[in-house]
Amino acid sequence: MKFMTGLLTAVLLLAGVAASHATVRIGEDRGGRIGTYVDKYQDMRSSGETVIIDGLCASACTIVLGAIPHDKICVTAHASLGFHAAWDFGDDGRAITNPEATQMLYSMYPSQVKRWIVSRGGLTPHMIFLRGKELASMYRPCYMDARAQSPR
Repeated sequence: MKFMTGLLTAVLLLAGVAASHATVRIGEDRGGRIGTYVDKYQDMRSSGETVIIDGLCASACTIVLGAIPHDKICVTAHASLGFHAAWDFGDDGRAITNPEATQMLYSMYPSQVKRWIVSRGGLTPHMIFLRGKELASMYRPCYMDARAQSPR
């Protein structure tokens, strides 16, 4: 029995090492330009990388939910997703909501995330956060892998 336990442990460790080369960790990402994130996540999707969300993923960062296959995303207990309406700078330099970009952003999300957003009043200029048990009910748990890379 001791031999089998040791063998199983070795197999699991080797599987973890192989998987770590294709793992990206997202944490403390406050977002940015939508197009930049669409491009970045398309590259990740093409490479088949797994994404660990382990901290804040807000604004355009949340595009990951629609760009990466559901089975390639996991969340830790520290994961927190922040959603709000898309915005541009107006002529006076102030932020103004961009309805078309907001609709495009919303359309990228999986249905369970869309339902959650709608249940909280939709995408508005105010940030809403999906975390804890609600997030864990939508995505599989993962555990931080020290070898995971931060996104490029």
